[in-house]
Formats: sequence, structure tokens, C-alpha cells
Amino acid sequence: MPPQTGTVAPGAQPQDGGMSPMVKSAIQGLVMFFGIQFVMGKFMGSGKATTTTTTDASGTVVTVPANTAEIPPYYARPDHLDEGAVYNPLAQRIAPIWPLDSPLDITIVVSPTFVSEPLAKTPKERIVVDEVAFKLGDYKENRVIDTTFPVPKEVQNNGTLWAHFYIGLTGSKLDPSTPGYNPERAFHFIHPLTQYIAQKKIKKTKNLLAAVNETEEPEEVIPAGPIIKSHYHPNFTMSFIPDSGVMHYPSLQPAVRQYIHTEATGARDGTGQNGWYYPVLFVNTFWQLRTHMTTLNSTVTTLPLHINLNHLANWKFSLMASLDEGAKQTARTAAQGGSVPGGGDGSEFEMIKEVLIDTNIYLLGTTVVVSIFHMIFEMLAFKSDISHYRNKKNNVGISVRSILGNVFMQAVIFLYLLDNNENTSWMILFSQGMGIFIELWKITTVVNVRVRPAAPGALIPYRIAFEDKQVLTETEEKTKEYDAVAFKYLYMIAVPLLLAYAAYSLKYDTHKSWYSFVIATLVGSVYAYGFLMMVPSLYINYRLKSVAHMPARAMTYKFLNTFIDDLFAFTIKMPTLHRLATLRDDVIFFVYLYQSYKYKVDYTRVNEFGQGGGEDEVIAEEKAEVVELVEGTKGKDESTEVGKVGKVEDAAVKTTGSSKKGGATKRK
Repeated sequence: MPPQTGTVAPGAQPQDGGMSPMVKSAIQGLVMFFGIQFVMGKFMGSGKATTTTTTDASGTVVTVPANTAEIPPYYARPDHLDEGAVYNPLAQRIAPIWPLDSPLDITIVVSPTFVSEPLAKTPKERIVVDEVAFKLGDYKENRVIDTTFPVPKEVQNNGTLWAHFYIGLTGSKLDPSTPGYNPERAFHFIHPLTQYIAQKKIKKTKNLLAAVNETEEPEEVIPAGPIIKSHYHPNFTMSFIPDSGVMHYPSLQPAVRQYIHTEATGARDGTGQNGWYYPVLFVNTFWQLRTHMTTLNSTVTTLPLHINLNHLANWKFSLMASLDEGAKQTARTAAQGGSVPGGGDGSEFEMIKEVLIDTNIYLLGTTVVVSIFHMIFEMLAFKSDISHYRNKKNNVGISVRSILGNVFMQAVIFLYLLDNNENTSWMILFSQGMGIFIELWKITTVVNVRVRPAAPGALIPYRIAFEDKQVLTETEEKTKEYDAVAFKYLYMIAVPLLLAYAAYSLKYDTHKSWYSFVIATLVGSVYAYGFLMMVPSLYINYRLKSVAHMPARAMTYKFLNTFIDDLFAFTIKMPTLHRLATLRDDVIFFVYLYQSYKYKVDYTRVNEFGQGGGEDEVIAEEKAEVVELVEGTKGKDESTEVGKVGKVEDAAVKTTGSSKKGGATKRK
């Protein structure tokens, strides 16, 4: 009997074999992914040698590719179009012209011009590759070429270094200018080996003290637009793509299409729509880093060249070509002054590749895992921090000056990002701005922010006043007093350090302007000893002999993130000062751990929501005593009893400022 079906109750989650919708969606996604990979492997080529035989127009038996689908092999093509067919100058579908397992001869010549010259007249020092019988489609074929060549004068003068590729079946003539050259058995194409990269403009800085005594020099004429120079990387990976199969040529993405070379004579099948293409050779520059490149000029006379000649799977080729071309296009757009999605200057992808190349694989894997935890802890810390200040009933243990100090420091960092990085990602600026607004909101939960008239004779007619939300209790008054004392000593330490750092920077460093000097000095101080803002909270904990008022959960998440930042400090390249700044919060955390151990949280101290556990227990005991009193005096008037209960409860409310609902049991 089939199971009965029913309507799912509103608000209830449907049962699906005990499997949650999230897990079910994840399994479906994995099944679809592996299914697509299987289909691509079956129908788009697997990299294995697949050939067949046929007879050409002369009746000779020849080996041809077997993966040409409905397109006939090139050597079995018809000599005329079908009746009614129209010749299309742009081939729609293209198939491989040569079979896999074909031995290839490869010659590469470097030249300052894209115009080819006869190989017989080419200087031998410019022929950098001369390989024979390279087996197409054999993934075990891997050849390494190391050589050097002289740099042409044209290339030294910011010219392009071109590579001329001559590829053909073994024994064929590779030079198109040679009599007897057959485009059915060989082909030629060019590809640049240098890249034009826009140089970042060097900001002109000066020593502010020296600039006061010097006469102003005429400003240097800065050329309009970006400064573009030719760069060269010595390492190249050149990979044949043997499993491309039949492709729809017009719909290929430009990044892939630039490596596709169609048959030179423009031959078509009987429909007049389809053609053939030569083996795809991918000049892979994906892993070339700008930091490893050489800027070409008159001083560079000789260059090394290292080539890895191998094979690459088609899906890897498509992915790497698309990512590489997208990153270069983004960098070109940023160099021209255009807007880039997400901000930045187009070098973000370069930084990712640098981390992948220069970082130990185990450290990199660990970094990826902890990055996920970093995001989780960041969200949990944000949630717990907001919840703590929303639910807090009093100001016990809260350092208002520390919150104001955090607002100031985050505002300084925000101004520093705006002043020194014109192309800073808007996501970084947004997160920094959100941190400022959250700190400002915290102030409104602790005190009332009001605009009051200033004192008579003041320069500014109004002032911002921070007023207590209610009459402070004795503990809150002590917190306010301890906060003032802590900041008194903090100023005695921080101000001399700030002045000393400012004097050193003013005398020995260079700056764009006085504004940049002020911002750079303040942000340097924040990086160097910004952790001092947490010291008042530790001092308040020490004087109150308690840590119960601290947002323990939020602080735990934040401190876990500081240890993750420590790991990033040794993984990602950054200034030494910033790297040391990631270690500063660890000191505060260990002091806080010691205080948590020394000042145990119990019912007689304030909990994390600002509610006194000891006071609540006193209320419960007094209520229990009232209940016993009412039960033991049956002969008295009921209204009098209720009045006594009310008086006792009122007294309890005055003690704590709040009353607890529900019954309580007397502590024995």
C-alpha cells in the first residue's frame, strides 16, 4: 500500500527521509558537478589518442582524426560544395586537421617585428627552439628548453618582442617562404613575449622641514595618462591542447579564440559552413608575476629564456586563459583611469597568485581553513558585541573614553586609506566606515549625546555633551572614577610617545603635505600602540576585582581572530610595523585570561548583562521570607499582608533598580 500523503502543517518543515533541505541541495550540487564532468569527459574529449584511416583524393590511405563528429576529416573533404550550399568565409564549426599521435617539428624565432623573415636568413642566436618529433597528444611528452638571446635595439626602446612559431608534421617544410611549403602539413603564427604594463605613478614627497628653507623649484612636467613600459618574463609554459574536439568557432570567448588558428586555405566541407583548425598551442603566462619581470631598456642586452613544452587538458586551458585575460583587462582598465568592479588597481589577482606560488602548500592550506573560521568568528563577534550593548542595563565596567578612543583611531585609519590609496577597494572603506558607526552607536547606549550651548565667550557657540542616562549607582560612579584615573596615566605614556614619533617622522621622513604628515603620524601611533586603548578596561577590572561586566563572548571571538591575524602576518607580505601590530592584542588577551582566572565570576558579582547576581538572590530571599510571613499570619487582615509584601518588594526594587518575575527558593 502506498503511504498516505497529507498537508504539511503551516510553519512545519517537510520531512524528506530525515534529510534537511540544505544537505539535500549540497548533495544535488555535487551530483550535478560530477555529472557535468563525466559528460564533458565523454563528449568533449578525454585526451586519449583517437584516430582512424581514410583515403584521400588520390586514393592513398591516410590517418585522420576520429573526433570530427559530422565534419569529414580534412584529407577526405569534398572537392566541391553540395548542391545549393553557400560558402561561409567564417567557419561555424571547426574540427582538428591533424590526428593525435602525429609527430611535430617546432621552431620558434624571436624578432622585433611581427613580419616573418625566411628561416634561412634568420641569425642562429634568434632561433631559440628547434624541436623535432614532438608527439602530439602524448601527455608524457615534456621537454625543457633553456637558452639566451641578444635583445634587439627596437625592443630596448620600449618595443615588442615577438615570437614566430613554425609548427608542422615531422619532415615538412616549416618556412612559408620556402618553395614546396604545404599549408596542409605546416602552419605559422606569431605571439608577443613581452607585456606592456602601466607603471604606478610615484608620489612626489619631500622633507617638510627642509622644504621651508629651500626655494621652490619649478614643478616637473608630468605626462598625461599612464606611463606604459615593456616588460619581459623569462619563464614560459607552452602547452598543446589535444582534446579540444569540434568547436563552434564564432561563439568562442576571445581569451580562448586568440589561440585558435584555422586552416590557411579556407577549405570547407560540403555544406560550406564548417572547417578545420591546426593544433592549439597555449602560450601560458598565467603564473608570470610582475615582481619577476624585467623592464626592458637600453641597459638590458641579453635575456634568458626557459620554456616547458608539454600538454594541457582543455578545461584547464579554458579556465586559465579566461582568468589571465580577465586580470590583464582589469589592470589595463585601472591604468587608464576607468572604474574597476570592487575597486582596487587591478593588482589583487596578482597578489593571490603570488601567495599561491611563494607560500608553502601546508601553510597555504592551513590559511584557507582558518580564513573560514576568521569570517565565522567575525560575524559571531559582531553579533555578540551588539547584543551585549543592547541588553546592558547599567554602565558598570564600561570605559566611555575607550569607546571614544576607538572611534578616533578608526577614523584616523579611514582618513589614511583615503589619503594614501586612491584605488583602495570600496569594500575595505565600507567595512572601516561601518566600524566607526558601530562604535558611535555604542556611545549612545551608554550615555546621552546632546548638543548644549557653550559657555559665554567660547569660540564655538555649541558643544557636544555626554550625559548619564540615569543617576549612577555607587559601582557606576567607581567605574567612572577608575576610567578617569586610567586615562590620566595613559595620557602620561601615550602623549610623549606620540610627540617623539612625530618629531622623528618630521625630521627624517618625507611627506606629500602637512596634512599627510599628521595623518601618517597618527596612523603610525595607532599601529604602534593602539592596544593601549584596552588598558583602561583592564585597570577597571583590577579595581572592581571582576570581569563579569565584560562582553566575554564577543571578546573571545575577537581574540581568536587576533591569533588568525598572527598567522596571516607570516603568510601575506606586509610592512614590518603592521606585522608587529597584529601581535599587540595578544598581550591584552593573556592579561584578560589572567584576570578571568583570578576574578572568578559568581552570583555575588555583576554578570555580562550588567545585572547583579547577588542582588537578584537577595530579592529572591526577601520574597521567600514574605511568603513564609503571609502563610504564618492567618489571623491578620489580607490587605495589610499585601501592603507588607509591596513594601518589601519596593525596597528590593530600590536596591537594584529592577525586579525579578516569578518565584524563588530560599538559599540554605
